[in-house]
Amino acid sequence: MSLPGSTRYDSATRHMERTIARTGARARGVVGFVAIVAATLGAVPPVSVAWLAPALAVDLVWTGLFLWVAWRGRRLPAWLVAGDAVITVGLCLAQGHLVGGAALEGGSSWIAGLVTMTIVVSGVTWRPWVAVSVGLVVAGAYLAGMRLAAPYQEVAGTLGIHLVQILCIAVLMTLLRRSAASADAFLRESARAEIALMAERLRREDELRQVGSVHETSLHTLTMVGLGTYDKPSPTLRRQAVADLAALDKLRDRPSAESAPIALDALLDEVAGRVTGLDVRRRLTPETVPGEVAERFARAVTEALANVALHAGVREAELVSRRCDGEIRVEVADAGGGFDMERVPSDRFGVRGSILDTMRSLPNAGADIRSGDQGTRVSLWWRP
Repeated sequence: MSLPGSTRYDSATRHMERTIARTGARARGVVGFVAIVAATLGAVPPVSVAWLAPALAVDLVWTGLFLWVAWRGRRLPAWLVAGDAVITVGLCLAQGHLVGGAALEGGSSWIAGLVTMTIVVSGVTWRPWVAVSVGLVVAGAYLAGMRLAAPYQEVAGTLGIHLVQILCIAVLMTLLRRSAASADAFLRESARAEIALMAERLRREDELRQVGSVHETSLHTLTMVGLGTYDKPSPTLRRQAVADLAALDKLRDRPSAESAPIALDALLDEVAGRVTGLDVRRRLTPETVPGEVAERFARAVTEALANVALHAGVREAELVSRRCDGEIRVEVADAGGGFDMERVPSDRFGVRGSILDTMRSLPNAGADIRSGDQGTRVSLWWRP
């Protein structure tokens, strides 16, 4: 959904992953603690306390770690889900020492609950082919453990339940991911269209301001000259011309306080996506800035990325935006051969004009370029 007054939008995929992480943390925590209680209450022969106590200790520690990591993160880390699968497989294979005979016969042991939870967690975290593979390994370990504990136990029904769980979660997550991706594509295109409209409106506003300024300042002075008001060089005319030029420069260089706000992160993402022949890794912090400021950043970043694509000799670059000490900073970095700034010809407008001068002509803004054998870093900043 777009945010009011901004072209920034919230990613449906990001929301889905965050919800999955929180839900997975809650579900895994509940199942893990319930398993400990059930295992303790069901600790009757042939359950071995020597096996059960360390198994429950591992489950307790792992459940706490799972809750802590999953709740703090935006998504479930792959290593966390893989660790959960490994622990569950180990518990499955040791069922003969951990689960009583009655629970094994009924297929309702505390380990069965962990197996289902592991299948679900892996299904919502990984792509279908990985999730199905992990689910089959966990289900196979559960059946193998049951066979070792009770060789004559019927396992066909349990196997069928696990297969249904694996397939259902894989199909469900495939549909959810496709829906989230479609929603993101729609939001992204909407944001790009809004950025284009804003940029066009800003350009038109700037043209109108320039026309008005010409009419009120320099055109008025030229008209007086044309009418013969000044028939020879005049200090008054000179001062008026200087004042007119200063007014035009001030109008050109100062961003309008009433310019429409633009989401800088969305605009820079659009700029990076338009570069041909360059893979741009992006880490963009959401920030909304005046339209003129956003356009200056976009113009400088466009030139910096174009220079990387044409001259750096690499096919990768990094684009980062963040807020640091009250400033909004944008950096473009590459690992190319670099260049010597002192040897750049004075008529090279790309570096000086489109990057340095573009930012430095903006109040409270600036730019710096550092280049060497290890690559080039273009730093841009603006203080609100």
